[in-house]
Amino acid sequence: MFVYTKQYGLGTEEEDLFVRSLSVLSNIADQLYYPCEHVAWAADAKVLPMDSARWWTLSTALWGLSLLLGVARSLWTVLRLKQKLQNPTASVTSPLSQGTRRALRARMRSEVLTLLSNLADLANAIHWLPQGVLWAGRFPPWLVGLLGTISSLLSVYQAVCTDG
Repeated sequence: MFVYTKQYGLGTEEEDLFVRSLSVLSNIADQLYYPCEHVAWAADAKVLPMDSARWWTLSTALWGLSLLLGVARSLWTVLRLKQKLQNPTASVTSPLSQGTRRALRARMRSEVLTLLSNLADLANAIHWLPQGVLWAGRFPPWLVGLLGTISSLLSVYQAVCTDG
């Protein structure tokens, strides 16, 4: 994750300023999440003499923030791709245009799958926050498992489709 964040940097390659901002903020949340989760685990394992509850809450909140930013990024990207596909000035008969349209549709499908995966994970992240935060702690175990399974299957499907 650090290597990705370092390579992305401030997202200067990104043409959309809103997507760039969301991605940078998401990368910051991700980079803060991992040390917090490790401290929480170390406290639970009695490696560190402290209470882990605050660290778990902080790491879960950072995870949720990263997912929420990812949801916003995916929604924005899907809307932008939809606008490009509905552009009336593009020639429908041009072979390049057809290839571009196909690529835009494929990117939109991928972005929708990412959106659905992030939403499933976000629902779980909120469930793991302290009681009193939205629906925290209210999901039955089967629903937590189902949401995690859905997210994992969507991610595996995307990986398989991307690889070829």
